[in-house]
Amino acid sequence: MALATRTDRRPSFARTVWDSTVGKKTVMAVSGLIMLLYLVVHMIGNLKIFFGAGDFDHYAHWLRTVGEPFMHYEWTLWLVRVVLVVAVVAHAVSAYQLSRRDIKARPTRYVHRKPRASYATRTMRWGGVILALFIVWHLLDLTTGTVHSGGFQEGRPYQNVVDTFSTWYGNVIYIVAMLAVGLHVRHGFWSAAQTLGVGSRTRDRALKATANVLALLLTAGFIAVPVGVMTGVVS
Repeated sequence: MALATRTDRRPSFARTVWDSTVGKKTVMAVSGLIMLLYLVVHMIGNLKIFFGAGDFDHYAHWLRTVGEPFMHYEWTLWLVRVVLVVAVVAHAVSAYQLSRRDIKARPTRYVHRKPRASYATRTMRWGGVILALFIVWHLLDLTTGTVHSGGFQEGRPYQNVVDTFSTWYGNVIYIVAMLAVGLHVRHGFWSAAQTLGVGSRTRDRALKATANVLALLLTAGFIAVPVGVMTGVVS
């Protein structure tokens, strides 16, 4: 009689961490902070549009030459893009799986309702969907020019931005998305701090204040660009 061979293997440490709720929350927190850092840098760069076409176009060109001559033309930019794509996918997948796990754990409604959560908390999921759709539209509009209005001009980002925000729908899409960013950052920053063990009873007030300030600055900074075009400050 032949002895049965054991074929099952113990899952790797990385798989064990990923399968756990804590692991998914950690991935979500770290990827969220990576995206938050990008948003801050991106907003500061966007505000250069108020210094005129020359400065803004020069900034856009500089992004493609960062690291030269060690890095080839656009290599650094593509490296940033790859990191962002990984962060976005990791964030979205972990959020979806945590949501499904939460639903399975509570298949029936509570008899007693929980205290009402904040608006930002209750709209995190829809906000994530809105932002995912916006990212696709934003890339097709100002990176590839596929859905751009007024004729996309390669190498002239200033004019492309003005063209986009010269249409009512371009302004509506962008402003709604930036409001969603603000709500997402407001709740997400504080949640990430709790997940990573930074939060405490004494620090919660400061963390919440920081989250509110970040959300406000990012929202105002991004929305300033379409408002500038609509009011003629940027033209």
